[in-house]
Amino acid sequence: MNYEAKMPGTDDPLAPDATEVEVRAWHQSRRAWIVGAVVALLALVLAFFAFRAGPGDDPAAPADANAQIPTVTIAVPGRQTVQKIITATGSLAARREMPVGVAGEGGMVTRVLVEPGSWVKDGQVLATVDRSVQTQSAEALAAQVRVARADAELAQSELDRAQALVGRGFISKADLERKEATRDSANARVRVAQAQLDEARARNNRLDIRTPAAGLVLTRSVEPGQVVSSASGTLFRVAKGGEMELRADLSEEDLHAISVGDRAEISPVGSAKSFTGQVWQVSPVVDPQTRQGIARISISYDPALRPGGFATANIVSGSGVMPRVPQSAVLSDDEGNYVFILDPNDRVVRRSIRTGEVSADGVAISSGLTGTERVVLTAGAFLNPGQRVIARRVALGSGQN
Repeated sequence: MNYEAKMPGTDDPLAPDATEVEVRAWHQSRRAWIVGAVVALLALVLAFFAFRAGPGDDPAAPADANAQIPTVTIAVPGRQTVQKIITATGSLAARREMPVGVAGEGGMVTRVLVEPGSWVKDGQVLATVDRSVQTQSAEALAAQVRVARADAELAQSELDRAQALVGRGFISKADLERKEATRDSANARVRVAQAQLDEARARNNRLDIRTPAAGLVLTRSVEPGQVVSSASGTLFRVAKGGEMELRADLSEEDLHAISVGDRAEISPVGSAKSFTGQVWQVSPVVDPQTRQGIARISISYDPALRPGGFATANIVSGSGVMPRVPQSAVLSDDEGNYVFILDPNDRVVRRSIRTGEVSADGVAISSGLTGTERVVLTAGAFLNPGQRVIARRVALGSGQN
């Protein structure tokens, strides 16, 4: 009897001597091989398509990607003629400030006739000084003048009588000449006495503190009862004609850009009003430490203009051709002002700019743009450089501001 063992799959399982177990095992093994082959084939097909196709070849990918790309409004600003505006800051002051002090010998102040904010005329008395002693001296001199005039009149009368008698031989020519000399001496004494009186009166008038010209009283630093002299310093400050000015600090570059006669708009701090002024002087020198100079802008008087206050000036220094964009397009950070533009691939690019005039029509760009760029008008604060966007172009003036 043959006991040789048989391995499944090595012999024909359908042989007459094959057992039922061997046949069943053979069928299971075959099924497993077929399933494995199909799985391997599917894996190869999927791997082929995966390596062949990129992420963008997925039919669902474009729809999902486009859904995530933001849409922004852009415009090409072009170039137009705009006024060149230079912004500066500075302090308000009187255009011509006149310090008023004691011109005479001084004394005790008896009255102060004006207050800060008062308008005064040319030569008007601001304060009076006690002159009781000086008045008495002037009266004495006036009396001397009267005595000298009486002597002169007497000498003239004697001369007239002598001239009437000289022809009759009663008076010699020598006596006549002496009487003429006496008359002339008397007249000279009158002139001396009168000059001394006039000097005293002039000194007395100088005791009064007067303004040298019409204007607006800015400050007062004297009170009745105060003893003043020529060493007392400034007692009043008067703005000649009430004219004010802004002393604006400007860089060297801006100083070269403006000229005398340029118009300016002045906005004092704390006031909602603005005032029109005109540049009347441009500093011929520059501070070597700050590298700045001063432009003096004249302004007509207004109660809102207080010397010493701070103000901002927008100086119109001619016009130029430059781009203008809506205010919504201009952004700023620690590095300065900038806008976002789009490159040919619709990707965001940051562009640093320098702004000029700001008005209801938009912001003039003095440097940084040529006017041919596609500028992002809205949503710039939510974009990042290099980000891809979908551009929706509009024409400036169609509701953008």
